Amino acid sequence: MNPYVLAILLSSLGLGTTLTFASSHWLLAWMGLEINTLAIIPLMAQHHHPRAVEATTKYFLTQATAAAMIMFASTTNAWITGEWDMNNMSNPLASTMIIIALALKIGLAPMHFWMPEVLQGLDLLTGLILSTWQKLAPFALIIQMAQTVDPMLLTALGMMSTLIGGWGGLNQTQLRKILAYSSIAHMGWMIIILQYAPQLTLLALGTYIFMTSAAFLTLKTSSATKINTLAMVWSKSPILTTTTALVLLSLGGLPPLTGFMPKWLILQELAKQNLPITATIMALAALLSLYFYLRLCYAMTLTISPNMTNSITPWRTQTTQSSLPLTVSTTVALGLLPMTPAILMLAT
Repeated sequence: MNPYVLAILLSSLGLGTTLTFASSHWLLAWMGLEINTLAIIPLMAQHHHPRAVEATTKYFLTQATAAAMIMFASTTNAWITGEWDMNNMSNPLASTMIIIALALKIGLAPMHFWMPEVLQGLDLLTGLILSTWQKLAPFALIIQMAQTVDPMLLTALGMMSTLIGGWGGLNQTQLRKILAYSSIAHMGWMIIILQYAPQLTLLALGTYIFMTSAAFLTLKTSSATKINTLAMVWSKSPILTTTTALVLLSLGGLPPLTGFMPKWLILQELAKQNLPITATIMALAALLSLYFYLRLCYAMTLTISPNMTNSITPWRTQTTQSSLPLTVSTTVALGLLPMTPAILMLAT
């Protein structure tokens, strides 16, 4: 892609998200979401592969549907109340419709069906943008809307996403689909705590972005998209294999890694709010996700691939990719747990 075109698209991506962050008016927020969607579509279709075009089409249709729902709900609210202000969502039907549309935008269950299919058709860097940056603008709106929505709806969305995100990833062999289900499960953790402690939602979102970035950048460095390719990475880069296994365990939420921190604090907050059953279901759903991360770790570190790969043999090839983003995201994804008290003090 032409570097000038790429610069325009990436700056539009940033502009759309910033516009949504800065707006308190529904029309401006909607414009930000639309700029965001239109900027990523050429990035998704840049390889002209039939799968990439199919994924782009699916993504465009779901995002356009969600944007239309947001426009319709905010217009309905403005018609009833006479205001476009986000903080004045007095109509329960409009606020419920907007939350469902935003859930469709970020891929919360049961509106998650597009997410694994779209991610599977993209290259790893565009998939990384879709899994991290594209969540920010809708999440900003969800956080602003959370207090006006029925708490049962948010709890149902959160629990369903965590369960389906864990369940759906169990039988996958494609790494991008596994990361898509992992994303759905993490979104569930963020949504379930939103009405009780929004700062924990932001903490979980931050740690999720770093852990997912580390996972995607590792896969890009090792050119792996399937589990059996992952089984051959150890011969090419043993240290990268070690850190990748730890990053996957961090995504699963095992101590003493960073991924344990948001899960621990969220379960603690749910217990404080007298929701022991919800906390138990969430903890059990985390075990489902942990199983498929352990499966990836097992394939990477404890097996030798029995079959020959059809791709060019990746034996000790020199990479031209910058290793700094991978190093930073891996360090953050592995080592922040001892900083929990300081992070909590900053958050509250």
